[in-house]
Amino acid sequence: MAFKKRKKSSRYRGSQTHKRGHRKRTKGSGNKGGVGMSGSENQKKSWVINNFGIEYFGRDKALRRGRTPKKLKVINLDDLITRFDSLLKKGIAKQTKSGFEFNLEGYKVLGGSGNLNAKISVEASAASNSAIEQVKSAGGSLVIQETEEAEEKAEDKKEAPKKENKK
Repeated sequence: MAFKKRKKSSRYRGSQTHKRGHRKRTKGSGNKGGVGMSGSENQKKSWVINNFGIEYFGRDKALRRGRTPKKLKVINLDDLITRFDSLLKKGIAKQTKSGFEFNLEGYKVLGGSGNLNAKISVEASAASNSAIEQVKSAGGSLVIQETEEAEEKAEDKKEAPKKENKK
């Protein structure tokens, strides 16, 4: 004759603690770890990293929530030459007869502390004034690409009619 196995949930039905120790210990939210994203840097850290990536932690949490445009990555002119091999593997850089070419979409180029002595041509999303001066003095060229968001804003400004004040 077969016996019907009793469910575990029914075994704890009259007890206040459900085999979790003292009754007061499990009453409040402290045992649950909080609500929402609370505890994301402590007890829920591995869950946050798996779902949102390690970039979740840091200063600019608003950027990851889509409230402001993403920040550009920053690279120095000195690093372009010293890290040429790794940039070549990533497909960012290439060497031609006229010099080095870099396609740095999503990067802002900053002028390094040293003097640039190689002729380079750079396409970047943004550049500092010192970087532009250094590239031009070395005989290279630096082209700043306009992003789609910047182009849309420029078009909106052109289309917006000027309001006249009537008194």
